[in-house]
Amino acid sequence: MSSLLHPPTQLPPALVLRNSQQAPTILKSSGVIPMNLLTDPETPELWTIFENLLLSCLQSGDDESARGCLTKLVKRFGDDNERIQALRGLLREAQAQDTATLDAILKEYDETLQGNPTNIPILKRRVALLRSMERVSESIGALISLLDISPTDAEAWAELADLYFSQGLYSQAIYSLEEVLVLQPNAWNVHARLGEILLVAAKPVGNLGQLSEALKRFSRSIELCDDYLRGYYGLKLTAKQLLAIAPKVSSSDRPNSDGFSIPDVTTLRKLDEVATEKLAEIVRRRSSGEKGWQGYDEAEIKAARELLDSDSAATAR
Repeated sequence: MSSLLHPPTQLPPALVLRNSQQAPTILKSSGVIPMNLLTDPETPELWTIFENLLLSCLQSGDDESARGCLTKLVKRFGDDNERIQALRGLLREAQAQDTATLDAILKEYDETLQGNPTNIPILKRRVALLRSMERVSESIGALISLLDISPTDAEAWAELADLYFSQGLYSQAIYSLEEVLVLQPNAWNVHARLGEILLVAAKPVGNLGQLSEALKRFSRSIELCDDYLRGYYGLKLTAKQLLAIAPKVSSSDRPNSDGFSIPDVTTLRKLDEVATEKLAEIVRRRSSGEKGWQGYDEAEIKAARELLDSDSAATAR
């Protein structure tokens, strides 16, 4: 039951399925509002469980149990509750069979927002629906509107960065992730993601400032999380690129207008060695099934192995 206190997005798929399978039993055995608050007190956790159970049921395709959970929540909080409105919309989206139905739901969201432009849950559902319909430019506009109302929403800034990146708008994506880091300065995964975008943005022209900043972001990522594979992977890629460029750059050209500079060759080689050793350790310990090293994604392990193999092949040549 404790797993139901966490949103399904934070749980492995097998556990989400197991939670959803408990829904009929939980719905049957629970009352809507305790008859005696002194002997059977209502707790926030109870309603968190129903909300997460609803989300788990939708994810596993059990629409009937999801409706049951929503009924419990509506009876407790009412139809006008903003969060309930968003959950009702989510349920309708999940049950929609065609684009026309989704357009109708989108229209209802717009009507709700006309009456209450600051309804954050509905604003977020509108963004999610537009994105699921692959209406990217409208999704970006909707996110900007959301951030005008709630500028400290790190999740919205991160999603905006993702959308900008998908359209090749790298400078806008970089700016958006920098806003995330203002709000969450110790988010190692965001530092690494910013490094990845900087690395991609630097490729066409070999922008030294962006490569140097990418190196800084990857380094910060692994400083905050010592076993973060993506951080080490990006650090090695960036160090290799800079090692290929550094000998051709004069000392007077090293500082750039953004205030970053290319480290000397010795430092770059040390960073490359650190990244290589750590990636090799992660791959080795994950592949051997060692306890505590199984949380890495298989695709990321494969990519790390291929990077190490290509590096070994280049050294042999």
